[in-house]
Amino acid sequence: MNIFDLNLNDMFSFSGLRKEQISTEILAGISSFLATAYIIVVNPSILSQTGMPFPAVLTATILVSFFSSLMMGLYANNPILVAPGMGLNAFFTFTAVLTQGLSWQVALGTVFWSGVFFLILSAFNIRSYIVKAIPKPLRFGIAAGIGLFITLIGFANAKFIVPNPATMISLGNLNAPTITFIVGLLITVILLIRNVKGSILIGIVATSLLAWPIGRWWGGAETVINIGELVARPDFSLLFQLDFVHSLQWSLTPIILAFVFTDMFDSLSTFVGLAEASNLLDENGEPRNIRRSLMVDAISTTIAGLVGSSPGTAYIESAVGIEQGGKTGLTAITGAVLFLPFLFLSPLLSAVPAIATAPALVLVGVFMMKPVIRINWNDLSEAFPAFLAMVLIPFTYSITQGIIWGFLSWTALKLLTGRARDISIALLIIDLFAILALIF
Repeated sequence: MNIFDLNLNDMFSFSGLRKEQISTEILAGISSFLATAYIIVVNPSILSQTGMPFPAVLTATILVSFFSSLMMGLYANNPILVAPGMGLNAFFTFTAVLTQGLSWQVALGTVFWSGVFFLILSAFNIRSYIVKAIPKPLRFGIAAGIGLFITLIGFANAKFIVPNPATMISLGNLNAPTITFIVGLLITVILLIRNVKGSILIGIVATSLLAWPIGRWWGGAETVINIGELVARPDFSLLFQLDFVHSLQWSLTPIILAFVFTDMFDSLSTFVGLAEASNLLDENGEPRNIRRSLMVDAISTTIAGLVGSSPGTAYIESAVGIEQGGKTGLTAITGAVLFLPFLFLSPLLSAVPAIATAPALVLVGVFMMKPVIRINWNDLSEAFPAFLAMVLIPFTYSITQGIIWGFLSWTALKLLTGRARDISIALLIIDLFAILALIF
C-alpha cells in the first residue's frame, strides 16, 4: 500500500481502500456534478433579476458550490454536494428583494446572518428541538409549495404563462420561443426517464442550441451570442458587498428566520432521505455525520452571503452519484473540483436564454412535489394546513406567507378541535414569530 492510499484511508476513514474503489468514488463525483451542474446557470438567471450582475452571481455560485462541497467531503466525509439551493434563491429574489423591497446588498446581509444563526443552532444542537416542533405534514406541504412556486417561475420565464387582466394568468402565445421551451422540456423529461446522467444540464444545452434559429435570446433584448468571446476572467465584484448593518434589524427578523428554517428543513430532509435510501447510517441508525454535515451547510450559507449568493444547501441530486457507488467524501471532493473551470466561462453561460433554464425550473418543481404522498389527506386537521402552505406559496408569490399561514392554521385547528396535545411549546414560539412577521 502506497502513501497515497494511506492518506486517503486516514482522510476518509477507510481501511484498505483499493484503486477500484477510488475510481468508483471519482466516477460517482462526476455523476453527482452532472446532475447538479444546472445550478451554475439557473442560480445566476434567478438572482440577476435583483440587479446583481449575471457574471458576478455565476462566480459567487461556483465559489459557494466549490468550497461547500469540498468541506462536505473533507470535514463531514459524506458523498453529498452542496450548492445554492433552489427555492432559497427564489425566496431571495422574488420575496426579499422584489416583494419586500430590500436592496440586494441588504438581502445578502440577511443571508449572512441566517448562516450565523444556523451555525449557532448547529453548534449547540438546538436544531433538533426546532425540527421536532415542526409537524411533518407542514414540512411536506412547504416543500411541495416551493416546488410549485419554482415551476410557476419557470413557466413565466418561458412566457408560457403570462399575466391576464381578466383571468389573472393565462396561456401565452404559441410562438417560436414557447415552442422551443416545449421541445426543450420534452427532451429533458425523456432524458430523465431514460436515466441519462446530467439530463437537466443536457436539456439546458439542447434548448439553448434550439433557440439559435430564433434570431435573438428571449428576454427583451436583441442580443445574439458572440462566439468569439466565450472565456473571461471571473467577476468577483460581489465579494463582501453585503450590508452587515442594515440587514441586522428587528424588522428583517422574519426574512432571516425564513432563510434559517427553509435551509434547515431542506438540508435535514436531504440528509435523512439520502441516508435512508443509500444506507449511509451510523451505528445508531441515524444519518452518518449529521452534525458535521449540518455544520457544513450552515457555513455554506454564511459564505454565500459574503461572496454574493443565496444560501447553500445539500443537493438531493447527490443521489445520482451515491447510486453510482459513492460512499465517502471523495465523491463530494471530486464534484467540488469540477465546478472550478466554469469560473472562466461566464460569457458562454451568460448567453443561455431564459427559455433554456425554464425546463429545469419546471422539472425541479416536479421533484419537490414528491412529499405530498406522505400527507394524511383523510385528516383535515393535518391536510388543510399542509395544503394551505402548499398553495399559498405560489398563489401569493411568497414562501414566507405560505409558511406563516401553514403554521398558524395548524395551531388554530388543533386547539379548536381538542387536540392541543399535538402542539408543542416550541411550535407556539414559532407561531409568535409568524404573527410578528405579519405585523411587521
